[in-house]
Parts: sequence; structure tokens; C-alpha cells
Amino acid sequence: MTRRKLTEEELDLWKQVARQTERLHPERPSVSADLPTASKQGKKKQPVEPPLFEVFKVGSKATPSTTGHRLKPAVASALAAHPVKMDDKAFRKLKRGKLKPEGKLDLHGMRIDTAHPALTGFILRSHAAGKRLVLVVTGKGKDRDEPGPIPVPRGVLRHNVPQWLALPPLVQVVLQVTPAHISHGGDGAYYVYLRRSR
Repeated sequence: MTRRKLTEEELDLWKQVARQTERLHPERPSVSADLPTASKQGKKKQPVEPPLFEVFKVGSKATPSTTGHRLKPAVASALAAHPVKMDDKAFRKLKRGKLKPEGKLDLHGMRIDTAHPALTGFILRSHAAGKRLVLVVTGKGKDRDEPGPIPVPRGVLRHNVPQWLALPPLVQVVLQVTPAHISHGGDGAYYVYLRRSR
């Protein structure tokens, strides 16, 4: 079945209606549709505006997505991205587990509401005592059995302790935070290198 061509009267009526209407999306450029007419002699074809998006043709390949699905980096990679503020030689010894911590805080089994004040008190007391390197054990955390669309990070304390150490009042006394060597707890612990007390 072929489409019927519009007469000149029908085209004039359509143009009159189109002038009186209000655009639904005024920010988008208007695309003029070619209407079939009864007589195309003597009429210039109006240029068609380019489409707002690239047209996909059958057989062509889609461009791959450049963004990944990793929304938040792992704690170890986030800490590794921080610049080294302490002595390089001491930092290399620290990463190899050759430096012995002068104090240790174990947060195993604590909830956030008790772990945060315990960490704050421990770090401030250690700094006041002149200690330079302390170990904070958080544990690796339990795997959650909660299914759902929002992923729950494994180890709430493991994720929160570096953030707490980067906030006042601890940021004034903490020089460097890095994951501990396997001999001191590995991913479930952090070395906290403190500034010299003045």
C-alpha cells in the first residue's frame, strides 16, 4: 500500500497548525520532516538537519564502553595512591615488615560506635608518649549474606579506619598510613606512622 501524496491545501493547513503549536522540548533543534506532496515541481528541497545521535547501521560494530564498573577502589590501592610523607628508607623497611610497632590496638569484635573513640584515644595517647609506629588491627571482616542490588563492603572497620585517621584530630598527628606486612596482620591491619611530638 503506497502513501497518498498531500495536496497543496493540506500542506498549507499543516503549516498553519504547526506555527500555532508550542514545542514540547524547545532546547532541541527542530527536525523538518519531508512531507510527500502531490506536485514537487518548482519546489526546493529543504536541507535536513543532522540527527542528534549517531545512526547505527546493521553490520556495524558498536563502540565499546570506556567506563568500568568499579565504583570504589580497594582500600589498599587507595592508600598506595597517597604520596609517601615519611623517610623513603624507613618506608621501604616498613613495607617489608622490618620495623617493629611500638604499640598495638586490636579492634576485632568492636562496633563502629566503640571502635572510633578507641582508635582516637589510642592514637593520641601513643603520640603523647612519643611513639612513632603503631599497629591498628581491624580484621578482614566477614562476608555478608545479604543479597541485594547494593554491594556491601567487606570489613566495615577496615574501610573506616583510614578515613578516621585522615580526619581531625588524628590527621594532625598521623604522618603515614599503610597496610601492614603479612607478619603483622596483612590486609586486616594498618601501620600508622606518627609525627614527632613537639
